[in-house]
Amino acid sequence: MAKTGSTSGSKEEKKALKAAQKAEKKDRRGQMWQAFQMQRKEDKRLIPYMALTIVVAAAIVVGIGLLVGIAWFFALPFGLIIGAMLAMILFARRVQRNVYNKADGTPGAAAWSLQNNLRGKWRITPAIAGTTHLDAVHRVIGRPGVILVGEGAPHRVKPLLAQEKKRIARVVGDTPIYDVIIGNDEGETPLRKLNPFLMKLPRNISPAAVEELDTRLTALKGRSPQAGMPKGPMPAGAKMRNVQRSVRRR
Repeated sequence: MAKTGSTSGSKEEKKALKAAQKAEKKDRRGQMWQAFQMQRKEDKRLIPYMALTIVVAAAIVVGIGLLVGIAWFFALPFGLIIGAMLAMILFARRVQRNVYNKADGTPGAAAWSLQNNLRGKWRITPAIAGTTHLDAVHRVIGRPGVILVGEGAPHRVKPLLAQEKKRIARVVGDTPIYDVIIGNDEGETPLRKLNPFLMKLPRNISPAAVEELDTRLTALKGRSPQAGMPKGPMPAGAKMRNVQRSVRRR
């Protein structure tokens, strides 16, 4: 009897798991469709570019197939599949560009980008320092060391960065400390290039050292963020993390 009950329970669990997975896939498709509709309304070139990508990819695959002796009607389905995959990548890239264009210059945009789109194991603490003008400094800890990201008016952000860098240097010792100012002027890093910039930094410390640094700096008493300090905006209709994850899973 015990075995029968166990088998029945196992079947119910599998059924529930399949239902949950089905619901998740449906939700993911819904998110992608919503993102597509919003992007289509704002980006008039999206559909023509996606269609062109599919056609060109299919033509190339068929052409290669004919060269190696494969009939076009066998090669065409593969070409359409490859073209559809490339079109989805194009869609995700254009959505991402649109999101960053909207977020650029918005208070808290750097914190949003770091918390939602930075890949890998990073320790992110938004707004460790700030001003009443919504300038802010965010702290990122990772394999490169400590990265301080400032956003706002440069003449106000630079003193904040210098102050935080001096304060943190007393705790981290020889660990490298980088500082970045978000902006589009000379010597600044555009918002859309912030995450790639961090990913390209050299790996100076071990994963264990990252954990230790995070613990030590979290324990460090510092100035609390100002009231109303932005925690990071999410531009309307721009659930990029969900969209990108959906594209990768397809």
